[in-house]
Order: sequence, then structure tokens, then C-alpha cells
Amino acid sequence: MKKFFSFLKEYMKKSDTLLLSLCLISSIYGIVLISSAVRYDGSMNSVYIQIIAVILGVFLYFLFSVIDIDIIASRWKLLMLLGIILIMSLRWIGAEESGNRAWIRFGGIGIQPAEVVKIIFIISIAHVIVQLKDRNKLDHPVSILILGALFIINFGVIVWASSDLGSALVYLFVFVVMLFAAGLKIYWFLGGIAVLAAASPYIFYNLLTQTQRDRILAPYDPSVDPSGLGVTWQTNQSKMALASGRIFGTGLYQGTQTQSGSIPYQHTDFIFAVAGEELGMIGCLAIIALLTAIIVRCVRIGLRSQSSLGALVCIGIAAMLAFQTLENIGMCIGVAPVIGLTLPFFSYGGSSIITTFAAMGIVSGIKMRPKPTMFLKW
Repeated sequence: MKKFFSFLKEYMKKSDTLLLSLCLISSIYGIVLISSAVRYDGSMNSVYIQIIAVILGVFLYFLFSVIDIDIIASRWKLLMLLGIILIMSLRWIGAEESGNRAWIRFGGIGIQPAEVVKIIFIISIAHVIVQLKDRNKLDHPVSILILGALFIINFGVIVWASSDLGSALVYLFVFVVMLFAAGLKIYWFLGGIAVLAAASPYIFYNLLTQTQRDRILAPYDPSVDPSGLGVTWQTNQSKMALASGRIFGTGLYQGTQTQSGSIPYQHTDFIFAVAGEELGMIGCLAIIALLTAIIVRCVRIGLRSQSSLGALVCIGIAAMLAFQTLENIGMCIGVAPVIGLTLPFFSYGGSSIITTFAAMGIVSGIKMRPKPTMFLKW
């Protein structure tokens, strides 16, 4: 018992208790919002499931914080293969929900493979980038082909198997940010932008469904849904709730829109609107402050890491959280397309909360271990 307490004391000293505290505060805040969002129909199952998911997430936080990231990265080929197979399985056993097949259901339990595989993708891409950089070949055309192929396979499989464009875009943002952080020459980014711009018309009109095209255009073109009852209806309901909350909100469990169930997916995709209506601008700013603090903490740990791999993994995880936060809040206020991304730590979703806590555990573990040469100037 004495050895256990000694280990625990040493662990708490070395681990990132600030990061864990921020994650727990955000999760508890999220559970309160979820409890309000589901109160109108009298069902509290989502609250109980979220609590269990947070508990499991904290367990994984501790577990992944003591696992050596290099051991995981050394098996990146196997892990990425398993991740791709897991996502591909959605094509045949995925449950159809909201226009995509992003979930595998086992009775009342659901797993979202794209959430789980995000961590595998970040670690794998970080490992390959570091290996190439150590050999001074990161900017070589062959290296770009290898990295591009790894990304396209993951991105393509997600879109093909599940039609979950939102999750696929997270992978794209993470990939670009990690390459930029690793120091890839700017001309490769300019080339990528040029290729994407040239291919955009074909992708937009031939690879996207009409609903997806409408959702992309809706925030910027009112003529897409002039009645406000089509693809913009979800966002319009969200904006009404946010506007009614003003500065201090209508009070927890007192929101007219929330307590009538008028906000679509109000315990998942549009949980920010619940906070805006019932807790006002103050409640929304608290969410933004907490998530910003977590993201900044991840970046700070990455820049202070003595491992190039650890630094890139932290940057990748921070990019994942940043994109989901900006996109989720953006679609709630009507400046970004509705693509079904959860708000980290706040939205209901077992796969999301467990995976995010595991990612935070990896960041904490990187802090615990003995600044990489690529970031010495910082």
C-alpha cells in the first residue's frame, strides 16, 4: 500500500493535473447541459451514459498517460490497417443515422469508429513525419506521395464507408496542421491549394449529394433555402435559442426552446445552443474559455516536449479539438455548414468523450517524459 501511494504521489507530481482538471470541469459542465437538453422528454438515459463514459474516459486518461507513445507509434502500420478495416466495416454493419452510417450498434451501445481511429491516425502520421524529417526527406516528392497516400486512404475510406464528411474533414485539418508544424515547405501547401481549387468543381458537383451541397452553400447563400424550413432549419432554431438567452440566459432548465425540444439534436450537435439560451453569453464564453485553455495546454506541452514525435502528436490532438470546436460553434451560430460534429467534452457521445479523454492522457504522458530539436527556436 505504501508503494502504491508513493507511486500515486509521484504520478500526480509529474502528470498534468491542470489538463485533467480542465477536462473534468468541461465534462461536468457538459453533463449539466445534457441533463437540461433531455429533461423535456423525461428521459435521463443520456445523462447516465455520459457519466459512465466520463468515468471510463478518466480511466483511459490514466492508462494512456503511462503508456510509452513510442511503443504505440512503432506499430503504426498494424494499427492503421486495423483502423481502416474498422471504418470499412461501417459499409456493411454501420447503422444509418442522419444520412450517414457512422455508427456500429450493439444493442443500446454504439461505437463511432472514426472517433477512435483519429488517435491512431494522429500517432501514425506523426511517426512517419518524424522518420522522414530525421532523414531530411520530408520535402522530397516521394515523401509527399507517401504521406498523401496515407491521408487519402483514411479520408476516402471514411467518406466511402460512412458518408461522414464531417469526420473526414477533421482528418484533413489535422493532417495539414501537423505538416505545417513539422516545417514542410510552403510551396507544397500552395501546390495543394491549387490542386484542390482545380478539383473543387468536380468534387462539388459529382462526389457530393445535393443535401451536402446545399448544406455547404446555405450559410452564405440565402437562396438555397428561402423558406428557412429546409437545410437551414436546424441552424435557424439554434440561432433563435442563442438570441433569446442574451447575456445571462433564461436560467438552467428554463429555456423555452430547450424545454420544448425545439432545437434539433440539442444534446449532441447543438449543445452550444442550449448553453446560449439557458446560460446566455456568459455560459457560451465559459465553454469557449475552457476549450481554448485545453487546446493551448496541449500546444504548450507539445512545444516543451523533448520528443519530436510527442510534439507532433500534441499538435495533432490540439488541431483535432480546435477544428471540432470552431466547426460546432460555427454551425450553431450559422457561419459554418452543419456537418454533425460534436463539441468536445460537452456534447453527448460515448465514443467522443472516451476518445478525447484518451487523447488527453496521451498528452499528459508526453509531459511526464523527458524540447525536440525541431522546436528549439520556441
